[in-house]
Amino acid sequence: MNLRAPAVAGAFYPANPAALDRMVGDCLAEAHTESLPAKAIIAPHAGYVYSGPIAGTAYAGVQHMGDRVTRVVLLGPAHRFGFRGIAYPSADGLATPLGVVPVDVQGLAAIRGLPGVRELDDAFDGEHSLEVHLPFIQRIFPRASVVPLVVGNADLAQVDAVLERLWGGPETMIVVSSDLSHFHDYATACGLDLETSQAIEAADAERLSGDRACGYLPVSGLLMRAKALDLRVTTRDLRNSGDTAGDHRRVVGYGAYSVEPATEARLSHAHRALLLETAKHTLAEVVETGRTPDIRAEDFPLPLRAIRRTFVTLEMDGDLRGCIGTIQANRPLVEDVVTNTLKSAMQDPRFGPLTAAELPRVHITVSILSHDRPLPFRDEEELLAKLRPGIDGLILRDGRNGALFLPKVWDMLPDPRDFVAQLRRKAGLPAHGPLPGLEACRFTAETFGENSE
Repeated sequence: MNLRAPAVAGAFYPANPAALDRMVGDCLAEAHTESLPAKAIIAPHAGYVYSGPIAGTAYAGVQHMGDRVTRVVLLGPAHRFGFRGIAYPSADGLATPLGVVPVDVQGLAAIRGLPGVRELDDAFDGEHSLEVHLPFIQRIFPRASVVPLVVGNADLAQVDAVLERLWGGPETMIVVSSDLSHFHDYATACGLDLETSQAIEAADAERLSGDRACGYLPVSGLLMRAKALDLRVTTRDLRNSGDTAGDHRRVVGYGAYSVEPATEARLSHAHRALLLETAKHTLAEVVETGRTPDIRAEDFPLPLRAIRRTFVTLEMDGDLRGCIGTIQANRPLVEDVVTNTLKSAMQDPRFGPLTAAELPRVHITVSILSHDRPLPFRDEEELLAKLRPGIDGLILRDGRNGALFLPKVWDMLPDPRDFVAQLRRKAGLPAHGPLPGLEACRFTAETFGENSE
């Protein structure tokens, strides 16, 4: 067997197998995250004493998939050898103190010949960005082989093409390796890393750069897949070396992120309850006193600080009492929900401001929207055929005119023809017939309300 020996054992992580296994186990055990339906994770790659706890958070969320995952596609940046494209090694096994991780030769065969992809052992010599992940992979995915890819100076389209080819099904986990900012003081790093995390959550690859995240190229390629495949990215941990084992003068930032199908991504019951309770409390304060409480995202758990776009629907005695939302994701989730709750109650032009007498009868429902995805169609019949009743939200635009229906509108308009006709009317367009220039986008939503299961 052609093995590649570990390069940073004894430096970035323990060379002793028992000590290494114990350290990885501690990083996983100390993580505070629920089991997640993630297809991909982003995790850091520094020495374990610095970034191990944050990597542990990323891996802990997917360790329940241990028996199902048989292939890990592992991408990280090049630190030591400059080259163009994406490199894989000639080895058919990668050694660590815990044993050997087989290289997935079938996976490599599937991408061999794609633009920029080539065998290049020099890219792996002394490189740590992939190696430090292997003990975590061995611990939680014991049946998995790995497709190890070091990303050099590559086009995003090249990274995206590799991910598309290797995406696979539930047997495949995507792991992207990246640290965040490097060598700023603690306060500066916290601000920069928060901005970077917000860009990652919004799948805004254009806001990433090498000075914000050393693995920005593989991260950006993953974000392209996220937008194309309706995936939701959530920050699960965000710390730096000043929080773990270093001083505050020069720190390195670390983030853990989960990437989940938007149709399966869910806030925990506790986080849903806290979000709804905060919205209801703020609404009561405004209605009863005229004052708006100071809601600060930093006072809430990380999943409620994720950059999201939401709609808030108010109902009273089963009837609509207000509905307003955000088209572009630009605020933390809790702030967006509170803002849209107040707008739905006080600024919906279809209704007067909510009164104190109405407040006890109001029911709040939150919809967290995924990314818009273009829905091309030749005619109305094709548009109707492509819609997924009960799943898709829909946006129709015709020049200056546009309107949106949330997926929950299917409860009232279950027939696709009626759904589209009413949305066209809402946009100020004819209900039926050809309309050159009409464009459609679809999205999904996590929808929940008070007393939701």
